[in-house]
Amino acid sequence: MRAFGLRTRLLAAFLLVAAVSAGTTATLTYREARSALLKTAQDTAVATFREHVQQTGFALPLRVEGEEREWTEQFLRDLARKGKPRPWVVFAEYGSIRVSSGQSPVSTVITPELRRAALANPYGHFERVVKDGVPYLTIAMPTVFKTGPYSVLPSGLVLYAVMRMTDEQINVDALLTAARDGALPGLAVALVPGLIAARSVLRPVRELSQAARSMGSGRLDTRIPVRGNDELADMARTFNESARQLEDSVHELREAEARARRFASDVSHELRTPLAGMLAVTEVLDEGADADHLDADTARAVRLVSAETGKLAVLVEDLMEVSRFDARAAELNADEVDVAEAIRKTLQNRHWHEDDRVRAELPAGIRARLDPRRFDVVIANLVGNALRHGGAPVTVRLRTEERPSGATVLIVEVADRGPGIRPEAIPYIFDRFYKADAARTRSAGSGLGLAITSENVMLHGGTIRAGNGPEGGAVFTVAIPLRAEGAGDEE
Repeated sequence: MRAFGLRTRLLAAFLLVAAVSAGTTATLTYREARSALLKTAQDTAVATFREHVQQTGFALPLRVEGEEREWTEQFLRDLARKGKPRPWVVFAEYGSIRVSSGQSPVSTVITPELRRAALANPYGHFERVVKDGVPYLTIAMPTVFKTGPYSVLPSGLVLYAVMRMTDEQINVDALLTAARDGALPGLAVALVPGLIAARSVLRPVRELSQAARSMGSGRLDTRIPVRGNDELADMARTFNESARQLEDSVHELREAEARARRFASDVSHELRTPLAGMLAVTEVLDEGADADHLDADTARAVRLVSAETGKLAVLVEDLMEVSRFDARAAELNADEVDVAEAIRKTLQNRHWHEDDRVRAELPAGIRARLDPRRFDVVIANLVGNALRHGGAPVTVRLRTEERPSGATVLIVEVADRGPGIRPEAIPYIFDRFYKADAARTRSAGSGLGLAITSENVMLHGGTIRAGNGPEGGAVFTVAIPLRAEGAGDEE
């Protein structure tokens, strides 16, 4: 399972929703239970304290000296013992007089706000206060005189009840612990349906990924099983429909490509016979033009026809060679050759060894298994291309190179000093019929020479690369393994 894969994100989202739901439920339940618990305790205490105060009579003005103080304190202690839901500490305040049922006559948890509320409200007031981490319920209940059926007059005497709420706090903490402890197992249980949901979502996604890889490898008949009627099923149906359309389109393209290849091959074969006759005739006419048997205009026309017929013959041969590559019928008849000697023969057969524009740097002693005819085509096409489109001098370099993998590679470089190749043209330089006219002079070739060169290099198990040299000019680099792996020798 990937760290941030779709399964992880689905599980995380599912658990997050479960955690939010459990947390929200636990929080609301805790709040309601806490409010009910505290409200029950404080309502009981307030109602009980109000009832006892209303049933008690005091002789006013209150004096707390001698026996009267002892009587008042005893009264407050008796009242404190009657506290519900648990005993209180009762305080009495009348003007500057302070009496209590406890050790101190003044309470530190009775706030000024409670005192002001007691004076303003003759029916009493209460507050929950936390002092040094201990929760208290403080109740203020003023004593009053009834002046009518529905009217009262404050007497000035206020009784306060202070009750610890530690038991309620313990119960509240227990509720919080129960809510927390109940949420954790809930998340663990939610993991199971999360895994099931993630699996049900990821299964069609995995099938889609496998189908895409299968189609990428060429199996265009790949389809995904459609299950259900949800969005994932719609995705599977869309993929299947797209795959079917793609299969049909590719099938049509392959048929069209096959027809085009057959057409080029058939045309090339059909043109060879008449071209052979035309070449024989043009040779005779060339001899007549060279012998001055023809007038100047006719001789010029004859030479033009002869040159164009030769170009047509070369184009037909190139088309036939390309057709053999397309049909996978090209064979590699490899033999052990001296690479430097093979390059010299290529230059000599085309009289380039006498041309000052061509230089060769060919160290002796480099041998490799090559197809002499195809290797000759590679060198001839690269040098001829450099002479036609580049600038002198054209340099042919030969060397071997050790790769990091430990393999030894044969390297042949053909460099010229011309204008070079436009960077945007480099990726297409070996395409068929491509001519980088903007970077070179107008090409007289067919545009198939470099494509045939690339096919012959790949047939040897090698690679060819085009680029520009640091000092200008185009550089074509051929790399052929001295022991071609995976290419195989077809003899």
